[in-house]
Amino acid sequence: MNRLFGSVRSRATLGATLVVAVALVTAGFAVVLALRSNLTAEAGTRAERSARAVAFDLAARTAYEDLTGLDGDDGPVQILDEDGGLVAASEDLERISGTATDEVKPRPAPPAPGDDDDDSDDSGDSDDPDDSDHAEDSGGSGEDLAPGEIAGETTFGNGSATIDGDTEDYRFAAVDVQTHDRGRLTVYAGAPLAAEHSAVDTAQTAMLIGLPLLLGVVAGVTWMVTGRALRPVEGIRREMAAITASEDLARRVPEPGTHDEIARLARTTNETLTALEASVERQRRFVADASHELRSPIASLRTQLEVAAAHPELLDLDGAVEDTVRLQHLAADLLLLARLDAGERPADSLVDLAALAREETAGRTGVVVRTEPAQVTGSRGQLGRLLTNLLDNARRHARETVTVTVRREGAWAVLGVADDGEGVPEADRERIFERFVRLDAARSRDDGGAGLGLAIARDVAVRHGGTLTAGAAPTGGALFELRLPLVEEG
Repeated sequence: MNRLFGSVRSRATLGATLVVAVALVTAGFAVVLALRSNLTAEAGTRAERSARAVAFDLAARTAYEDLTGLDGDDGPVQILDEDGGLVAASEDLERISGTATDEVKPRPAPPAPGDDDDDSDDSGDSDDPDDSDHAEDSGGSGEDLAPGEIAGETTFGNGSATIDGDTEDYRFAAVDVQTHDRGRLTVYAGAPLAAEHSAVDTAQTAMLIGLPLLLGVVAGVTWMVTGRALRPVEGIRREMAAITASEDLARRVPEPGTHDEIARLARTTNETLTALEASVERQRRFVADASHELRSPIASLRTQLEVAAAHPELLDLDGAVEDTVRLQHLAADLLLLARLDAGERPADSLVDLAALAREETAGRTGVVVRTEPAQVTGSRGQLGRLLTNLLDNARRHARETVTVTVRREGAWAVLGVADDGEGVPEADRERIFERFVRLDAARSRDDGGAGLGLAIARDVAVRHGGTLTAGAAPTGGALFELRLPLVEEG
């Protein structure tokens, strides 16, 4: 189980399915509520229309037995007097709930007023303004109504009723009417909610059936789409595993033909493999060249020591010392290169290139120095080593003079070392900065060195945020220019 849901494909499918499920359930509830509200409002409109039709007939002095709304065809109807008593109801009404009374049989009509003059005179009191006001104030809607007026306010409620043995749920509307001869009456009329219940039940059933099917489709589509999208990732993983097992850095991961993140991942991975292959190859060449360079002085020193052991009088002490010094310098160069390759950051101390140039050229013959103050940040030791390597290289190739200049050029401090030798061919001006490269194959290692000086100088320049380039000097020889970010004097 952990392995199943530990994959991106499974998590994406589960997440998409859950999101769609929440959205569908929420939308389903909203649809059902809206459907129920709309159908209930429609039933209420029908009930109000029926109640107002009966109220209109009552306002027109229609007798109860002549009211067409009491036939029960359009739904149950109750008519209540101002005291809440049932005075008329639909035919065949057997039970009702949700109105002001659950009575289904009208009360007996009150006895008619007598015909004698006294009673007639007394009955005339019904036209007394006080009695009329009392009848108007007792309406259920709370509105003051004139005789023959129907209330504008309608109240609604839900309930049920049984008519001729059929029981249904209804939406009831209540309307008040002030009659001329029967006082204030309240008409209750109901409209069936069967359509609302049927529509809501149908919608719920459809959602209960359709929701799992739709979620299954979403899950299946998401599973297929994520599988197709992640297929290149699996190819990259398998190829990387094969590269790790075989240690063959020449292999590359497949790059999909798309322009999405996975394609960029594949390209970046191949670029990383290319850089790693170049780095490993560079290290292999470095080890091989270092072994080759160390072999000569070590073999020479061993030969001299073996000869000295057999014939002490033949000991070449100066040669042994020279070979030892060569070994010391080569070991120092290799150590510095290793530190630079490891990404050692130079110190952030201030270095005056003019003072450094004068210091490094002191005691050297045939060197001309022209400087102006120029401060940079970095390691004074590493920058001194850089300048020493440039001076040693210029001395080996110069005929007579080596010129050292320091100047300010915009935001850069520029240190130049030029000689009046034969110069460097344009095609070789970058290759000379490679490790263990010597352009003059016939030059002896004693005179030409191990071919690490310029490589070290270039690495030091790069580590200090600058550049070191080779070009042609005005005198026709080689010109090496170091450019470093200038620090303005505060």
